[in-house]
Amino acid sequence: MRVFVTHNPEDLAAYYGRALPELRSLTEHDGTPVEVVLNPLERDLTTPELIKAAAGCEVIVAHRATPGDAKAFLALPDLLAFLRCAVDISTVDVGAASAAGVLVARADKSFVPSTAELALGLLLDCARTIAASTIDYRNGKQPPQRLGWQLAGQTAGILGYGAIGSYLAGLLAGIGMRVLVHDPFVLEVGDVAELVERDQLLAEADAVFPLAQATPETENLVNADFLAQMKPGATLINVSRGELLDDNAVFAALESGQLGALGLDVGRAADQRPAPLLAVHPRCVATPHLGGLTPQNADAQAMSSVEQVRSMVAGEVPARSVNPDTATRLRRHFEQ
Repeated sequence: MRVFVTHNPEDLAAYYGRALPELRSLTEHDGTPVEVVLNPLERDLTTPELIKAAAGCEVIVAHRATPGDAKAFLALPDLLAFLRCAVDISTVDVGAASAAGVLVARADKSFVPSTAELALGLLLDCARTIAASTIDYRNGKQPPQRLGWQLAGQTAGILGYGAIGSYLAGLLAGIGMRVLVHDPFVLEVGDVAELVERDQLLAEADAVFPLAQATPETENLVNADFLAQMKPGATLINVSRGELLDDNAVFAALESGQLGALGLDVGRAADQRPAPLLAVHPRCVATPHLGGLTPQNADAQAMSSVEQVRSMVAGEVPARSVNPDTATRLRRHFEQ
């Protein structure tokens, strides 16, 4: 079995320090070692470049910046599986993969603590202008004594009470914040938070965290009407998906003062990074999609792909497969 890893050198070092030797140590049932092929370029691959580089490979282990386009599934007849080394598969054409008989699988949700902690970090920076003072000092300036605000005693609002939302609620409650939650699919949030309607959450929250899944229904969830309902001067923190925000409406709210501060780890720029329109604003604190980029999470996600390749070598459908019923190429491979 030949496995192609799409990560560029920087991402390969960040994710696969431990996992790459593990992947190379795998063997077929007859003792033949699994062959690992690496991205030959110093950057992320386009689909035509991916097709050329992965020719003859049975498995693609794809960084989140590598799309799974229909053209790739059709042009790579040997491809059995496309393994996303991340949970988000929104840039993978699962329908096209299924039509071609290619298995699609995702990584485990090991990013939850890292992403929730970054959300808290963005909130702290928005509240205390830590980055702005640091930049002043590094530029040889004496920072002004910028007035911040204490988070204890304030109210946080979480829209979407999934894995990250529920973990973040505990962190926010732990520093003394009242936590409001709105999620139409959740009936109980325990003692750590209060389940409320969206209008109440927006009216009362000093900091709002949109953590809904990115779907056609939630695109531009944070629009002009949403922002107008928020408490004047409140903070908005987005570590979920860039599509949730209408960037122009958010920019207008920052300019008017309706939005007091903005923290972003995601956006509509390449690789889900914050768009410059918002990232350069003086009341915005932005990071380049770092939510899950910790050694603990990166290693866990990389090792999850090793686990999946190990399963296929053993003749098993890997865990976290999203279309196992249509993975006809893999099943034919098992029958050989």
